[in-house]
Amino acid sequence: MMRSVVSAAAAATAALALGASAVAVPTRGAPESFADLAETLTPAVVNISTAQRVGGSPVSGELAPLQKKFSGPRAASLGSGFIISPNGIVVTNNHVIDNADEIAVTLSDGREFKATVRGVDRETDIAVLQLEAPGVRFPAVSFGDSSRARVGDWVIAIGNPFGLGGTVTVGIVSARNRDIDAGNFDDFIQTDAAINRGNSGGPLFDMTGKVVGINTAIYSQTGGSVGVGFAVPSELADLVVEQLLQYGETRRGWLGVSIDEMTPKLAAELGLDRPRGAVVSSVRPGSPAALGGVLPSDVILSFNRKPVTTVRDLTRAVAETPVGTTAQLSILRAKKPMQLAVKLDRRETRVSAKPNDALPAGAVKSAGLTLQKPTPEVISAFGLSANVEGVVVTAVDPDSPAARVLRPGDVILEVGWERALRPDAAADKLAKLRNLNSGPVQIFVQRGDLAFYEQLQP
Repeated sequence: MMRSVVSAAAAATAALALGASAVAVPTRGAPESFADLAETLTPAVVNISTAQRVGGSPVSGELAPLQKKFSGPRAASLGSGFIISPNGIVVTNNHVIDNADEIAVTLSDGREFKATVRGVDRETDIAVLQLEAPGVRFPAVSFGDSSRARVGDWVIAIGNPFGLGGTVTVGIVSARNRDIDAGNFDDFIQTDAAINRGNSGGPLFDMTGKVVGINTAIYSQTGGSVGVGFAVPSELADLVVEQLLQYGETRRGWLGVSIDEMTPKLAAELGLDRPRGAVVSSVRPGSPAALGGVLPSDVILSFNRKPVTTVRDLTRAVAETPVGTTAQLSILRAKKPMQLAVKLDRRETRVSAKPNDALPAGAVKSAGLTLQKPTPEVISAFGLSANVEGVVVTAVDPDSPAARVLRPGDVILEVGWERALRPDAAADKLAKLRNLNSGPVQIFVQRGDLAFYEQLQP
């Protein structure tokens, strides 16, 4: 039930005199109550608890019963989730269930079920679970269209803060497209609906009862809600969940370029009306971009007819495009517009390094990085200068802190103010700093034509 509430003051501002014209300002009242909506949606929101087994050396004698009692599963985390299919498909955050040996899901009516993992995506912090309940039909909700959510729209968060299941909080969309440095695909909805520990993985609903976001993170100096929460938008989450259900993993598009933001100075030199587009700093040999004719210094203005204003726009657009798609690029080369066609490869097989991947000859691994000398093969693979010096990053573990600051093809020139000339020496330096618990170390990095300092957790 909705009620329009317009005060005399609001009515007075609904028409603003500006010269001889008036601008109509639409007004929408607050709901009289959120009770009906909350009552309808809560049965599909679940509490999630996980446990990890605590190992130990076997003992005998009088201590054996104590070890049996205390070395079983231990509760590791509490979180939230929501059911999207009557057959028991649950969506939550990956960090809620990461490394869990057992997962238990509790419904609002008190029923508890075990769950197994169908798939996870660490880059967007999304996990999909399957309730172990053959033949049981569950209440479910569905994803809405987060692209239609506007700043100022009402939203409802339902979840399990501090283990208090079925908690309903209300707020508005405070901002869109937030980048909080959580990953490569940051595009968060910001909300002032109270989100606390335990809300992770829970749904953010619009006023039609559709899920427009997955509550994932908060900004807080106290650990509690201060009215700044962040949710993965449903536009992104729906695509990830669909791939996890179909393949058990994500399959993102890959172009094979390193890109930088457009600067106001360069935009003026190129005759652009404003800073927009992604500037290509390097092109990976043999990549879709290279095969499609993309060159360093090209400016990508649109991808598959989607405007590219920032680097993030291009990164997300490419990732969301199915592997094998032939995409159209609108570029600017030497101030002349051009159209190119590129057939996308798969990001997961060309960029990410898994912890158990075999190391190439002469390579070392440290701090989530695979490091190699700039051999002719490495130089050719990453399109580096023939006289490059330093240590080349040839792979990055996507789960490591290094993934936030470095990418394959980067060249580390210095580690902690010391020149980096050999992969093993750089790895030893990082290991020593890690053992000293000295915190982040400053590194000097070359990426294409750019050279910059960055902080790396050793």
